[in-house]
Amino acid sequence: MPSLRDATADAPAPVRAVAQALASYIDRLGTVWVEGQVAQVSRRPGLNTVFLTLRDTVADLSLSVTCARHVFDSLNPPLVEGASVVIHAKPSFYPGRGSLSLQAREIRMIGLGELLARLERRRQLLAAEGLFAAELKRRLPFLPTTVGLVTAPGSDAERDVLENARRRWPAVRFRVAAARMQGANSAREVMEALEVLERDPAVDVVVVARGGGAVEDLLPFSDEAVSRAVHAMRTPVVSAIGHEADQPLLDLVADVRASTPTDAARRVVPDLAEELHRVEVGRARLRQAMRAWLDREQSRLTMVRTRPAMADPRHLLDARGEEVRQLRDRSRRTLRHRLERAGDDVHHAAARVAALSPLATLRRGYAVLQDADGHVVTSIAEVATGAQVSVRVADGRVAATVDGLTDLTPVVTDPEESDE
Repeated sequence: MPSLRDATADAPAPVRAVAQALASYIDRLGTVWVEGQVAQVSRRPGLNTVFLTLRDTVADLSLSVTCARHVFDSLNPPLVEGASVVIHAKPSFYPGRGSLSLQAREIRMIGLGELLARLERRRQLLAAEGLFAAELKRRLPFLPTTVGLVTAPGSDAERDVLENARRRWPAVRFRVAAARMQGANSAREVMEALEVLERDPAVDVVVVARGGGAVEDLLPFSDEAVSRAVHAMRTPVVSAIGHEADQPLLDLVADVRASTPTDAARRVVPDLAEELHRVEVGRARLRQAMRAWLDREQSRLTMVRTRPAMADPRHLLDARGEEVRQLRDRSRRTLRHRLERAGDDVHHAAARVAALSPLATLRRGYAVLQDADGHVVTSIAEVATGAQVSVRVADGRVAATVDGLTDLTPVVTDPEESDE
């Protein structure tokens, strides 16, 4: 390949030659320590390489950085966008894409990045001790008697909390405990203010409020002692530090995190207009439910009153009386029929008894002869001439004396002899 120095307008060097020359030249460079801010982090699934964008903090300039996954994962806390770092890297040029990048071999966080690393280690320590556990979070009272407020005196945060809370609930009462919200003594003063409010039995909830600021300005609210003091409080605590993007450790240990001081005022007291509207809606629903219930019961009562039994209560009595009369007549007829049949049976039985009675025989002209001892005489051999006898007839007795006896026994001949 001819040297690039020999290239002329008539015999120019191709792009690939220039790219190969640049790659060869840059490859001979050694490693370099580079300082910058991480603008972008890209971790692609299945690749062992992490792609970073390193931006200069002064000039509008950035470089691509590639990093082995194990180097990236070894950082504690994890590297995030916006962190300031120092990278030990080797420059590399890729001829195929014509791009320059740095191959990172070591990454160190500095400045804010180092500060964030310390805060992350502190967060992990407190989390391991359970200070951020969700089950320890307490519910805020619906309408606190007194709201405690820890903030800087005369600050915008104090004005936002007081004005917005009173706008929502005019009767709300506050007890403000002043404390510096930044500086070397800020953490100590915040803890003292919390202790004062904790001793006040009228305070039902405490709000710690501060406006936005740099990470360094919010360091007192990531202090370990402040976090433990809030964790030890019996009164619920609302953290309203900074803006939505800010998240000091106080936000994690507090019972409720408010994105701004204005949001904290919204959380600690209800909205009077909204509650009145809810009361009106509730009353309207109660009236509607009561009206519907009364209408339903009135309809039932009307239906009951229109029934025959309710319209004329004697109707059922008349019907039942008629049934009683019919049953009584039926029972009388049945009893009479049974008595008549029983009478007929008695008459028939009496007739049969009379027909079979000896008197009936006597009435037909027969008589019963008895001796003096009252024995019935059935043969002439049982009496003798001159004996006293008694003759029983249908209507009485006749005393008689036997004058004579006549044998009336028929003479029976042998049938065989008669045939002969």
